[in-house]
Amino acid sequence: MPSVLANGIDQAYDVVGAGPPMIMLHGATSSGREDFAAQLPMFSRAFLCHLPDARGHGGSRWDAADGFTIEMLVADVEAFADALGLETFHLLGFSMGAMTALHLAVRRPERVRTLVVIGISTEREPRSSVARRLMDPAKIERDDPTWASQLARRHDPGQGDGAWRRLVPAIAADVATQPLLSPRDLRRVESPVLVSCGDRDPFCPVEHAAGLARQLPDGRLLVAPGCGHEVSVARPGLLNDACGHFYRSTERVARDRGVGPIRVRRGGTVSAVHATMAAEGAEPTWPDGGRR
Repeated sequence: MPSVLANGIDQAYDVVGAGPPMIMLHGATSSGREDFAAQLPMFSRAFLCHLPDARGHGGSRWDAADGFTIEMLVADVEAFADALGLETFHLLGFSMGAMTALHLAVRRPERVRTLVVIGISTEREPRSSVARRLMDPAKIERDDPTWASQLARRHDPGQGDGAWRRLVPAIAADVATQPLLSPRDLRRVESPVLVSCGDRDPFCPVEHAAGLARQLPDGRLLVAPGCGHEVSVARPGLLNDACGHFYRSTERVARDRGVGPIRVRRGGTVSAVHATMAAEGAEPTWPDGGRR
């Protein structure tokens, strides 16, 4: 897995596909390859997909005991894009990654061509209560040893033994204290946005997702029936179909938003493939049939 120095840390990432640049942000304690396994075969036919590990996750080494905030995560993504010469890009995030993506679209609206956010709400509750209940290392080890083993396999090789035990409470603490985006903040988002949630999502009630979509200047809503938090995993065909329609319907807007200069990584040059994909004006032709 390659890495790039961005915002003071070596950010590990996967890159796959060809086309206009997309950054895909995974959820808390997970990875892009796991959260978007069902999306990558199709997305990579339309986009050059970048999947960075968030700090403290996978190969992006960071001790969460030294701080873990949404502000750090947003700065990490912007620095990651800068380091790879991505002036503008499509952006997709799930859960923690969706909140990071939404904050970035508020902070730097001119850089985002399109935005897809899955399983996120701008309200404090019930997100904070659910995170506090789930992100308890002792409870995880006692009640769900399988998940504890998964967390160790995902993060300990890159972060050090037991790092996940510091990561999960740091995530919960950030959810409880991170600044909330106001309706005024959301009106700064310039790109088309697809907001998605499951109708049984404990973190993001349907009415919260619907409210978020309504407050955005160009928001659309997808509610996955019979589905909890992990829409990309539980209802991949539905999500892929909806994303296909979204990207086809916003192709002209995304093309216009993709015009801009290419930044060069400080201390070096951007690779030819990244420079080419970031610079090209053409938007993808989305493959027909999101279930294929």
